[in-house]
Amino acid sequence: MATSPPYPTHPGEAPGGTPRHPHWWQRPGVRHGALITLLMLSGLVILALVREQTGTRGFLVGLGLAVLPVPLLLAAFRWLDRVEPGPWRNLLFSFAWGACAAALIAIVANSFATQWIARATADPTGADTLGATVIAPVVEESAKAAAVLLVFLFRRRDFTGILDGVVIAGVTATGFAFTENILYLGTAFGTDQLTGDSGMASVTAATFFVRIVMSPFAHPLFTVLTGIGFGVAALSTDRQRVRRVLLPSGGLLLAMGMHALWNGSTTLGEYGFIAVYAAFMVPAFGLLTWLVVWTRRRELRTVRAELPVYAVVGWLTPAEPFALGSMRARRLARRYARRYGGKRAARAVAQYEAYATSLAFLRHRGRRGRAGPEFVTRERELLLELWHRRGAARPALDHAARLTAPPVPYAPRPAHRAYGHPPYGHPAHGRPPYGHPYPAHGPGAHRA
Repeated sequence: MATSPPYPTHPGEAPGGTPRHPHWWQRPGVRHGALITLLMLSGLVILALVREQTGTRGFLVGLGLAVLPVPLLLAAFRWLDRVEPGPWRNLLFSFAWGACAAALIAIVANSFATQWIARATADPTGADTLGATVIAPVVEESAKAAAVLLVFLFRRRDFTGILDGVVIAGVTATGFAFTENILYLGTAFGTDQLTGDSGMASVTAATFFVRIVMSPFAHPLFTVLTGIGFGVAALSTDRQRVRRVLLPSGGLLLAMGMHALWNGSTTLGEYGFIAVYAAFMVPAFGLLTWLVVWTRRRELRTVRAELPVYAVVGWLTPAEPFALGSMRARRLARRYARRYGGKRAARAVAQYEAYATSLAFLRHRGRRGRAGPEFVTRERELLLELWHRRGAARPALDHAARLTAPPVPYAPRPAHRAYGHPPYGHPAHGRPPYGHPYPAHGPGAHRA
């Protein structure tokens, strides 16, 4: 494998070594500042719009009720992301985009489209129905998909598979549902204030039961279909351009269709909502849950299969591939590091686990021809990150591997022959649980 890649080793440097100055709008600081400004302005506008429609008391009540499912949903998506945790900034951006930018786009576009249809057809009731079943799914799913697309394009290093798409899409939809629930619950509270209803018979209680208790996963479920499309596209090679375009588009269309079916359930009669919920939503939720859990386990198997090559040349110890391929062993390693080294050691072990997982996935993509020209540079970066943290991580992972290693079955010792004991390596001696020890090598010994 070449050690000097025929491409720039530093950002902004041309292949011939000539510095290349990016335009001012291509600089990361400018783009980040513009994005933060956009999200802040969207947040202020959406706050004013929601408060205008619900009133101050309705807004506060809606905010207090809408926030209840958010920690549970975020914890679930973060749990899925534990194999290769993505940066917090990606999750923060996704939630903010869903809660601010996507919600603002949906409110403005849905209102404009519904009013235009009502004026064109002179049928306000039909316009509301058409807006809820056709316009809203298209607008809302497109607005949420924009966050997934932005992370896919500009944080490509962090977007490597199905779980990344699921997590980004799910967190974006959680933010969108949070803002939407504030609006619906606040409006319901205002209605109850006018009618004098309260308790279980109130509109607020009914809205809370439907949106928070029965279907808190509705919006994440729709948008996750888009995320899966982008995730499968991320597994494709650069030559598979048609697949990289069709799969995200197909996922988006499925999300729009599921969303339209859900919104249209209220027009199917008295039991239409329950029928759609039982026949489509619950099975779809179960199927997607199985898919993401299966993908998570497959990623752990990938870690355990790809890392031993680095143990052979001394970058990892023999026990580490096994420990890094087990979530229980990882948890035990962090706990061990925290107990004997404090929070700093535990953080180093967590970072070590994340870098090792990224290294395994990088090598897996490289073997399948999907790593791209930056493979060598990225591999070197990840290996050096591991090497700098080996002092805290190796004892902790070795401890975790000993605790989680499968038991070696007992076999009765055979009688020895007249010429003495069987040689070392004979099955009578058993096999070491992690392979034979060998001298560790430094960074300069890497040849994989």
